[in-house]
Amino acid sequence: MPRLESAGVGIAYDVWPAAPPDRGEPVLLIHGFASHRRVNWIETGWTAALAADRRAVAAFDHRGHGESDKPRDPAAYEARTLAGDALRLLDALGWERADVIGYSMGARVAACLALIAPARVRSLVLGGLGAHLVDGAGLPQGVAAALEAEDPESVTDPLPRMFRMFADRNGQDRLALAACIRGSRLSLGRDEIAGIGCPTLVAVGTRDAIAGDPHALAAMLPKGEAFDIANRDHNPAVGDKTFKAAALDFLARQGT
Repeated sequence: MPRLESAGVGIAYDVWPAAPPDRGEPVLLIHGFASHRRVNWIETGWTAALAADRRAVAAFDHRGHGESDKPRDPAAYEARTLAGDALRLLDALGWERADVIGYSMGARVAACLALIAPARVRSLVLGGLGAHLVDGAGLPQGVAAALEAEDPESVTDPLPRMFRMFADRNGQDRLALAACIRGSRLSLGRDEIAGIGCPTLVAVGTRDAIAGDPHALAAMLPKGEAFDIANRDHNPAVGDKTFKAAALDFLARQGT
């Protein structure tokens, strides 16, 4: 497992070089909150699908997640700091430009990456995040309290309980995740959204109660388009085969 030192924090990642990578730019995958690169991208078949499409692929664990270091200070998780981790990985891999696919919190980080380093992002796929990129700052603060609760049975609110169970199932450091919830909150203004000039696909499950309207966000983007992931709520949508197919088609349409 390779590791990257990013501003003093160790970031775990994997890279799958295509042989040869003859299908356009490499792809950087950015996972969602309380997940990690294996759950979000490997076990759902994304890395296999992209490798079969003859693309170089990299996926990393956010700080506080998976096999990366886990600071417990909320200040370590500012959204642009997380985007800086992604940018340093691009530098370490020697990738001048990449197509970037993010899911949920990872989509928020991907959007930040496109703002702080627009020349490095050829295109974006924002999964599991629609208009709440603008009118929401992230998951409710109650999720942090649920992660800090000693007794998981004391968490009765359905959304915080879902994320508590998801974190426990993935063996995550709950206190690091609580710090991430508190530190990574960010909404982008419409002027910032208008500044994301690369082609962007916004894909959200039709039963997703977390993400917000994908069509509304796509309409704010200069080169945005929306895709409805039919009959999926937030977590299952990431592995949906129609989402993968739509993303691969989108990437193929970007040319070289």
